[in-house]
Amino acid sequence: MEKAIIGGTGVYDAGSISEKRLVNTKYGEVEVDILNINGEEIVFLARHGKEHSVPPHLINYRANIMALKQLGIKYIYATVAVGSCNENYEPGDIVIIKDFIDFTKLRPMTFFEGKDEPVKHVDMSEPYCKKLREKFYLTARDIGLDIKGEAVYVCTEGPRFETQYEIKMYKNLEGDVVGMTNVPEVVLAKELGICYGVVGIITNWCTGIKGEIAIHDIQGALEKSKAKITEGFIKVFSSDLNQENCKCNNSIIEL
Repeated sequence: MEKAIIGGTGVYDAGSISEKRLVNTKYGEVEVDILNINGEEIVFLARHGKEHSVPPHLINYRANIMALKQLGIKYIYATVAVGSCNENYEPGDIVIIKDFIDFTKLRPMTFFEGKDEPVKHVDMSEPYCKKLREKFYLTARDIGLDIKGEAVYVCTEGPRFETQYEIKMYKNLEGDVVGMTNVPEVVLAKELGICYGVVGIITNWCTGIKGEIAIHDIQGALEKSKAKITEGFIKVFSSDLNQENCKCNNSIIEL
């Protein structure tokens, strides 16, 4: 198995399940679904759990990504539900995340903890796999999924939403969308040499941009898009993928 989907808020499955599996890692145990799609096994992991029972600040990101690595995963597509602080990106729109700004505070952020290992750093000049981003753009066009554009993701700790003045600051920093889960997930994937791409589903306006955050708006935006996005992931996974000349697999700097 080389390919996996991480489902964010509202995306708790990706097709018919052939097997459920528990993966033990040094960071904890992770439950995944094994899907059989066109004769190929694809792993699905629900980031918040199938019942959306794990809040963003308590997700065991290291266990999740290490479990996928132990299963042999080389390529990950993920979804994130986000609020928009860019008036050009409205609720219901789909964006491809191109970079991030991290405002989390309390999460274990890395696999590189020193001790008996040499000091390691990870290059983040391309945090999201360029190949997976480009392939999803092309696939989206083929299946009739409208991509509104690329976005800079601001990651906050949660579980609270952001204040009006925090959103003003993020907007001044050129952030486009705000969420609570993509960091450290993207960083950990990069540390393990996994190609990682993420698609954002805009579910609401951020605080103070336009109107109020409403749960029915969030649910409606997710229902509208998740099936098409999953279809796009599967179609890319059925194409020829390789990690040749890919920075994702060559981004570790040892001192």
